[in-house]
Amino acid sequence: MAYKFKIVRGNAILNFSEEYCQSRCELIESESFSRVLKGYIHSIKRTQTTTYVYLSSVQKESIDIVNDLRTVFRLLLVMDSEELSSIYPKYAPYFRDIDGFIKVIEDIYLFWRRLQRYSVVYNEQSSKGYQNVQFADAQSKFEALVLSVYRSIESKCVGHSQNVIRQITAGVNAGLRVSNMRSYLPYEYRCLDNIPFIETVIIHPPFITYSKRNKRDGIFPETKRNPIEDLKFDPEQWFCYPAKVGDLLCFVYFNVAYMAQGVTLCNLFQLATEEEYRNRKPDMIYVYGYEDGKEHQYFYQDEENDIMVALLSANDQFDYFGYMKKMMLTLHNVRKINKKQLPIHGAMVKVTLHNDDVKNIIVMGDSGAGKSETIEQIKVYGAAYIKELVTVYDDMGLLSLDENGKVKSSGTEIGAFVRLDDLDAGYSFKELDRSVFMNPDKVNARIVIPITDYKDVVAKHDVDLFLYANNYEEGEPLSFFDNIDDALKVFRAGNRMAKGTTTEYGLVGSFFANPFGPVQRQEQCEELLQDYFQRMFDQGVQIGQLRTRLGIKGNEHNGPKEAAIEILKYITGDEMLKELEDDE
Repeated sequence: MAYKFKIVRGNAILNFSEEYCQSRCELIESESFSRVLKGYIHSIKRTQTTTYVYLSSVQKESIDIVNDLRTVFRLLLVMDSEELSSIYPKYAPYFRDIDGFIKVIEDIYLFWRRLQRYSVVYNEQSSKGYQNVQFADAQSKFEALVLSVYRSIESKCVGHSQNVIRQITAGVNAGLRVSNMRSYLPYEYRCLDNIPFIETVIIHPPFITYSKRNKRDGIFPETKRNPIEDLKFDPEQWFCYPAKVGDLLCFVYFNVAYMAQGVTLCNLFQLATEEEYRNRKPDMIYVYGYEDGKEHQYFYQDEENDIMVALLSANDQFDYFGYMKKMMLTLHNVRKINKKQLPIHGAMVKVTLHNDDVKNIIVMGDSGAGKSETIEQIKVYGAAYIKELVTVYDDMGLLSLDENGKVKSSGTEIGAFVRLDDLDAGYSFKELDRSVFMNPDKVNARIVIPITDYKDVVAKHDVDLFLYANNYEEGEPLSFFDNIDDALKVFRAGNRMAKGTTTEYGLVGSFFANPFGPVQRQEQCEELLQDYFQRMFDQGVQIGQLRTRLGIKGNEHNGPKEAAIEILKYITGDEMLKELEDDE
């Protein structure tokens, strides 16, 4: 990675291996600082702001303004504005209106903070700028340095130090430690060989990201031609996140233009260690954000190399984390269907009661059906009745068989991609310290939050309740089927009232409520449905419907709450919960 700093689609990427500033003067004289100033001047020139008018009255050319500001800021580290104007009369016009120049300082600082800021460090001996500073410490020291420069310069202009100090994230939002390990890939994928692998991710919450879109559209089609073969990649424009998706290994290659989506993966999928992927062929490969000027979004089954492959073009239409997450799950699910395992679009919790009874509950449904919301309500209202609650998975799981033919379930993700609109108002604030917030000011705002340990995700759990999240009908919150045909009719139809989480609206359906694999493999899945549902009925699993009513106007909060309370009443047999329901 030869560059020291670059700005790509609002992402500022600092290569600490090439340039790491350890003093205030170094920071102001750095190439990174110069690039930020150039970006700022270009931005205000385009919109002809009052700040630009103020600066351009001193110097007409943008490059001259940048050079002057760098010199002025460096001098302000050691002298105040009056002294500077007296000794260097060339720069005195910048201080003709001190409030106007303070606004320049604030504007530059705000421009910097509005960028999504990432540091990158190479884990290798040849590092020059990074030297021996530890990875996490380097970010903390850089943060302190940026704040020190900003406060020193402004105090020299104001004439005194601020007496209210806000210790905000002024350095980087996240940091990556990467290595140039050569991957163990078949010949057809050697074009990916030089892309660096992410070894460590450090996030500074609350990490707030903004994307061009806040909804996902349609399903991912399959292609008969390998979409990655013969492509060309500039390793300075790409990173690889080696993700553990359930018990599968997925190499996710993402363009630096989409850093937010790539970095957010660490809150949702376990980052594999070097020991887990060195000299190992991945089960899946996903290239996200390939700049081909097209709108490709498809996957391919490479039977010869036994790898599932996917490609998504660099396009504003796909600038949304749902396209990252759901394609990975599609690859996982198709591979598992081929192995005679049944993907479940749903959430699962393992509930341990005070009498040590354990109940494993799966709530299945498509996006916006109320899976995550109901589980959160179970946590809230079941606190007095539950000894322990473990979320096994929050969005995508799997039914498989043990050696005795018993149905078991496991998950894919360590985190949750949760819609904020349907959660309790205080939930996001309680989880502020470890969440990634996505488009928090828009409809379908989301947080991505780690919720469970990887060992619990991949463990094979018994199934006690298998429920369909019905968000579109009034009726009893909890009811059970007494035959397989009635159950399959509901589960197979996959109906829901669309909540605006995708581009669909109204009552819609998808095969088995899962457009991420089962829809593309309906014929294979139908055999699995018949087999697994018959086994669950035979093994005493309670199969039913949970009416969350999330899609019925006015029931966005009460629906999941009442559904959760009904589940708690059923598994505890405690009628005291009826009093709780009445009180609420």
